[in-house]
Amino acid sequence: MTIKILSTKEYDPWRNLAIEEYLLESLSPDDTMLYLWQNAHTVVIGKNQNPWRECKAAMLEKEGGKLARRISGGGAVYHDLGNLNFSFILSKEKYNLDKQFQVIIDAMKLLGINAIKTGRNDLVVNDQKFSGNAFCVKKIMALHHGTLLVNADLSNLGKYLQVSKEKMKAKGVKSVKSRVINLAKIVKGLTIDNVREAMITSFQNTYGKASEVNKSSSYLDQKRINQLYEKYTTWEYTYGDAPAFDITFGKRFSFGEIQFHLSLKKGKIQEIKIYSDMMNEKFISELEQVLLGSNYKKDDIINHMRVIRKEEYQEILDELITYIDNREF
Repeated sequence: MTIKILSTKEYDPWRNLAIEEYLLESLSPDDTMLYLWQNAHTVVIGKNQNPWRECKAAMLEKEGGKLARRISGGGAVYHDLGNLNFSFILSKEKYNLDKQFQVIIDAMKLLGINAIKTGRNDLVVNDQKFSGNAFCVKKIMALHHGTLLVNADLSNLGKYLQVSKEKMKAKGVKSVKSRVINLAKIVKGLTIDNVREAMITSFQNTYGKASEVNKSSSYLDQKRINQLYEKYTTWEYTYGDAPAFDITFGKRFSFGEIQFHLSLKKGKIQEIKIYSDMMNEKFISELEQVLLGSNYKKDDIINHMRVIRKEEYQEILDELITYIDNREF
């Protein structure tokens, strides 16, 4: 097993996400990598999210910020240089969420911070979140990435992010800002570099000494990274093609929010776009595929949903089918 660490000082979100995707597609199953990076003044949305619903994109861009779409599921997050991002990239066989989360928890201990994991993807101190996490599993390799709030401008979370009332109610909090905390508030004088070094130490304590600790991505295939960068900069990738839809409906479920947007022709679903902040990014594309061409009838939609037979989706499908079955058509 080869242990690698890449810790860059790139601040462009499109470049950073291009590097991350390149690593996911190019690393060998023998490699285990920690990638540490930062974005300046950015909102990053999940793979299946509706940008207009999730953030005040026009305001962000007018004020010099960037909007970026990542390849993992989950919700929208605000990044600035007071936040450190991490990515664990390793094979599916070695992918172990408990072990990866423990790297972060142990890094916090090195800094004198007692952190715990709550729910499916958050790390908290004193019931306040300092790290949100998201995931993307491919055929061979897997990605677990997330944020570490060190000294971020938390006022910008409420300024740029548009969190639905249903989501806030489900979380039991009054505002985005009230449920998060900067680590520098717990340990006075804490810096990004302190957290960076703690993560590097903890990662090597868990996986072994790194054969490569790089501070520049220049040794990577820049031609391929540039190709991915071009994708991340496009309007089509970030905002997506959103034609006028005939019917829109949805709600918040235990696994996340889902919004269906349908265009019909002679009673059949001719176009479909499903937006969601659920963690499993693959499920949404599979759901879109099976519903395309279905009659806009309750029984037909339910039968098309049942084509998805993966055991990992069963609880999600049960909730969705119950929702459709109880909805008026």
